[in-house]
Amino acid sequence: MNTLTTAPLAPLLDRLFAEADAATSPALQDIPWEERERLMRSKTEYLGLYSTLKDLWLPVSREAGTLLYMLARSTQARSIVEFGTSFGISTLHLAAALRDNGGGRLITSEFEPSKVARSRNHITEGGLIDLVDIREGDALKTLSQDLPETIDLVLLDGAKSLYADVLDLLEDRFKPGSLIVADNTDYCLDYVERVRSGGNYLSVPFAEDIELSMRIG
Repeated sequence: MNTLTTAPLAPLLDRLFAEADAATSPALQDIPWEERERLMRSKTEYLGLYSTLKDLWLPVSREAGTLLYMLARSTQARSIVEFGTSFGISTLHLAAALRDNGGGRLITSEFEPSKVARSRNHITEGGLIDLVDIREGDALKTLSQDLPETIDLVLLDGAKSLYADVLDLLEDRFKPGSLIVADNTDYCLDYVERVRSGGNYLSVPFAEDIELSMRIG
């Protein structure tokens, strides 16, 4: 028995993954592929892009969600930061791990108000809202203050071009063994180069485009 595989969370996740699979985004289809690729890598136009795509789900996969839960449980994480709440699917997996670890705090950031509202409803429905601090706004501001003394695990799944910048905000709170999971890293080669440089991190690619890194120094 655990929070992830029992009610109310398990049926809620089944429903949310089904909704995500069925959803379409005409706005995304209207952006030519070359322009979409350019915008995904831009450090100045990300707010406009993600505002245009505000109805797009952008969830982690079921496998990635389970991985997040497992990593948080196995490290007994009590302090988690997430960049990119979207509709809250990854947040639910991480908060479930906190619940089963005996409690803790998950700080998550999302700049799109409609997504904040929907994710808050989903997290409340899952019975996990007491563990989650949802911060609305640009993560470069919302994650620059009121952080825990130490951070056990980070999920980077917001604007890909900002991964290195968000890492700058958080890394002085890491301890040896802190984990960073970054999704869609094919859009942020500067971040990948940094965590694979052999300095403060041990880092490996995982699945198609996930980078799993551990603070070692």
